[in-house]
Amino acid sequence: MSFGPPPSMYTPPAPHAQPPAPKRRPKWPLALLALVLVAALGTGGRLLWGSGTGGTKTSGAPTAAQGPLDVRETVEKKPANPTGKMAFRFSVDDMSPGEHYELPGMWATDRILAKGINKTVVGLRIGDDASPGDEKWKLPLDGPICGYTRHVTGDNRTAVLFRANDRGNAFCNHVAFFDLDDGREVWDADFPVSQLGDGHGMATGGDEQDTPSVTLVHGTVVVTWGGGTDAYRMKDGTRAWETTATGPCQDMGAAGGGALLVREQCWNDKAPADSTDATTYKARKVDPKTGTTLWTYSAAKGVRDLNIPSAEPPVLAVQAGEIGISEMLSLDGHGKTRAVIRLQNGTYVGECSYDDYLSTEDCPTIAVGAGQVFLRSKDSGELINSNWIIGFDLATGKTTRKFESGPGSLLYPVRMSGDRLLAVRVTDQHVMPTGLVALDPRTGTETPYLYFDLPQEADFMTTTEYNDIVVEDGRIFFGVKKVDGPAKGQPRWVYLVLGVESMAVRQEPR
Repeated sequence: MSFGPPPSMYTPPAPHAQPPAPKRRPKWPLALLALVLVAALGTGGRLLWGSGTGGTKTSGAPTAAQGPLDVRETVEKKPANPTGKMAFRFSVDDMSPGEHYELPGMWATDRILAKGINKTVVGLRIGDDASPGDEKWKLPLDGPICGYTRHVTGDNRTAVLFRANDRGNAFCNHVAFFDLDDGREVWDADFPVSQLGDGHGMATGGDEQDTPSVTLVHGTVVVTWGGGTDAYRMKDGTRAWETTATGPCQDMGAAGGGALLVREQCWNDKAPADSTDATTYKARKVDPKTGTTLWTYSAAKGVRDLNIPSAEPPVLAVQAGEIGISEMLSLDGHGKTRAVIRLQNGTYVGECSYDDYLSTEDCPTIAVGAGQVFLRSKDSGELINSNWIIGFDLATGKTTRKFESGPGSLLYPVRMSGDRLLAVRVTDQHVMPTGLVALDPRTGTETPYLYFDLPQEADFMTTTEYNDIVVEDGRIFFGVKKVDGPAKGQPRWVYLVLGVESMAVRQEPR
């Protein structure tokens, strides 16, 4: 894969480096594929597979009260035409067997798609048919990305953690805050390192560390690192406050956005190591300006894991059984339980990210808004598959609206857009188009935003476990989280990101 001089991907080029060789590009027809009329869903369209398209902004307006230091909460508008066309494609065509690259983090603005790739964040102009070498900007870091947040500020900035290999150690102990539109690093800072395990000792050379995390809340970048939590001012990177974990507990993850919740993992040395009582969890609400703890919620003994899909309103996802999330907990303004929502042994599915990056708030198919939490049901498992999305009232835990996928497709929550839920309707039959729809929990109506069809080679990109799905400014993007080289003899070409927008977005000359 030609991402720069070997052996590392996106290594900064040496002085007077030669420009990259032209890339082989798969050829796609430039005509619109046939429109598909779907009686159950209304009219739909398939992608226009062509070269780049620019366009006017069609949606993605922030809420009225948001400013540049707020965490972005955009509201998507219904496109004038729901027929989808290609807005962006990022692919490679020269991967070799055995190659493996991590692609942590994906963010979009009205004109840039940014992707983390190994030790670099790259920005690509939406409308380009891009491959490595076509970047509008590159932000090289001193080592691999080791943490990220999905959150973006009102002025299109976000943060990643990186492992500073070039600064004399291999610890994940640096945070960078940067601009998504131009790739400019606003500032970077280092933070402490905690030794892996149930102690608070500082890690030294050769020791493993507790996994750090990063999130954004108004005006503040927050990092948990095991032995405590550090907060930095967005404006200049100066440390706003720092706290130290107390007793047998460590700070292991945080959720931001409208508020700040820190996840604590605690150890009981008196319990057998393999007992469910050996580890317990807490969530504490923290004032993002001062670091003061406002309240603390202690999960029941026997809980095996805890995630925070929403900090405001506070909603926790807990695992009380052997596998997966078993309950959703809604908390009030004092950290007391409002409602318990049981997932009925897998009838309803809550998914949070479990990989090498600690992102307590990354629960891609759990959406919270309009006083509800939305989950999908498990697949029917029938020859013609189906499922539904259902809302649960945060005050009572009772079910509210149910949205059926209908036969031959599956519905997956993506995110809230104001008081509406954006969801992806995926079909594996290729009889109906895939779609981005808006579900209104007040009226129970479904509104089509985009209909499109992904190529067969990209079908896997709709699975949330291995891919990022981002909806922003009238477009939907599917991006892989990691990529491996093909088996010997198989094609060397692979998608990294695909983006779709409405046919109503006008084309601009390139």
